[in-house]
Amino acid sequence: MNEILESQIFLLTLTVGVYLGAVWLRRRTGWALLHPILVSMAVLIAFVRLTGIEYDHYMRQTQPIDFLLGLSVVALGYVLHDQIHNIRGNVISIVVSILVGSAVGIVSVVLIARWMGAEPAVVASLEPKSVTTAIALSLSEASGGIPALTSVVVIAVGVFGGIVGPWVLRKVGVESRIARGLAMGAAAHAMGTARAMELGAVEGAISGLAIGLMGVATAVLVPLLEKVL
Repeated sequence: MNEILESQIFLLTLTVGVYLGAVWLRRRTGWALLHPILVSMAVLIAFVRLTGIEYDHYMRQTQPIDFLLGLSVVALGYVLHDQIHNIRGNVISIVVSILVGSAVGIVSVVLIARWMGAEPAVVASLEPKSVTTAIALSLSEASGGIPALTSVVVIAVGVFGGIVGPWVLRKVGVESRIARGLAMGAAAHAMGTARAMELGAVEGAISGLAIGLMGVATAVLVPLLEKVL
């Protein structure tokens, strides 16, 4: 029985099936809190804990999903090319927005964490909270942070941004499709982009662009702001 549960075919099928089930549940209920990624994480964590399967083993067996995720990020390039006319006329505003957003995100989380008495390692772990996981882990490790904590924070920020982002943008009266895409990608990285794709092609493309620009801006600003702060 354990051999079946630990097999690659079973774990891949389970992972994809749980996610599709979570998507169906979200659409059926319409509840924002039932985010497919959040629900999938809870179910899969419970499964791994109950069956005693090692996390490293689970990750090795589901490696094809990681590979496909990489392809999906590359595929955003096509959507971006399709919206190149919207980007050309807004290059300066996009770059300035990303730089300001990255700086504000880093400074605010550092000041709040220090005010609450967090240790330097925890502060360093929180600094790259708004960029995609691969970049965030590299920045966290280079700054003396805790990679595991950074991973959790990045995922939490992405899920939270994907859930409340569109609602917040509506409440503050942001109507520009480019601004909405930038906000979702810059604040909630890949998960925000997935939600932005549901809002429209323009939002999704600009959000995908924001992921890359936010990663570059954060990688540059984190070391500089650490010296200032």
